[in-house]
Amino acid sequence: MNFDTLTSRNIPIVPGRAALLFIDVQNFSAHRDGGEFADLTPQQFDKRFAWYFNKIESETLPRMSALQKSCRKAGVEVMYTVIESLTLDGRDRSLDYKITGFNVPNGSWDAKVHDAIAPVEDEMVFSKTSSNVFISTNIDYVLRNMAVRQLIISGFITDQCISSAVRDACDLGYLVTLVSDACASYSQICHDDAVKSLGGYCRLMTTAELSAELCGDS
Repeated sequence: MNFDTLTSRNIPIVPGRAALLFIDVQNFSAHRDGGEFADLTPQQFDKRFAWYFNKIESETLPRMSALQKSCRKAGVEVMYTVIESLTLDGRDRSLDYKITGFNVPNGSWDAKVHDAIAPVEDEMVFSKTSSNVFISTNIDYVLRNMAVRQLIISGFITDQCISSAVRDACDLGYLVTLVSDACASYSQICHDDAVKSLGGYCRLMTTAELSAELCGDS
């Protein structure tokens, strides 16, 4: 397939030219004991994040696991990004992360991919120190080395790091499929608004729809 001559985003996944990218599905921000929440009292945690964790634990993480299995079975490369500094004190972080107070020390438990979708064998994990994976990692270089032209994106947070990745991936020449029910934000409204805004950049599919496509049932 000549991707450079396409006139539509609605192109089925070609496994040998595609990669599934999980964004920031890690202990730091997707586990109740994660460092992002370490300074909160139980009351503050429940008020700000109870809905989010109930949502991701009951719905989003199981869908991510199902998506991961479908992609592995179909021969789609599976990749991960995590927020992780190159240093222990985070001196290499972006200015935005320093202002926000995000520092995930190199090699820490917080930097590990969530057990629900743990990498296997030599699946690649890219450590990033900014919101946008294309800014602070060499992932574009690696994808081009593997002749990947289609990206399937899932992860957290829909209106933040997911949105940045989708927009930049499209500008860099990738065909993007956002798996809308395998992403989440801190409120349903924020998630829904972000998905709606990204509809003009990428193909939107559910986990079930994409899994059916990969299995040849669509």
